[in-house]
Amino acid sequence: MESSIEQKIEEGNKQEIDLAPLLDVVFILLIFFIVTTVFVRETGVDVDKPTAISTKQLERSVLLIAITDRKEVIYGGTNIGIKGVRATLMQATRNQMRPLIIQADKTVPTELLVNVLDQAKLAGIENVSIATVNK
Repeated sequence: MESSIEQKIEEGNKQEIDLAPLLDVVFILLIFFIVTTVFVRETGVDVDKPTAISTKQLERSVLLIAITDRKEVIYGGTNIGIKGVRATLMQATRNQMRPLIIQADKTVPTELLVNVLDQAKLAGIENVSIATVNK
């Protein structure tokens, strides 16, 4: 039969960490980050793009210009108009030449699209594409 001293020594060696408070803290932090997270909505213009069979994925370092059905020319969320295209693109490509993608609504007059293309060429941009939706 074991003495009470030996029994206390054996019980003293069986130390365990209580994980319940740790889990409480983890769940509280998780709830805090979920509640305080700000979801960023991508800014842009809704454009009903024409369809095409040969489409490619968009590269990361491209310039985007949108032409809306209301004949607005948008760059970076700002209406720059046809007169602001050349200056805006020259400033955007001052340090590095990047390709331009034009997102034109399918109801946009061809004349407006050609004018934007002309202004891009006058700004020195050689790689210009028109965004489409895959058929």
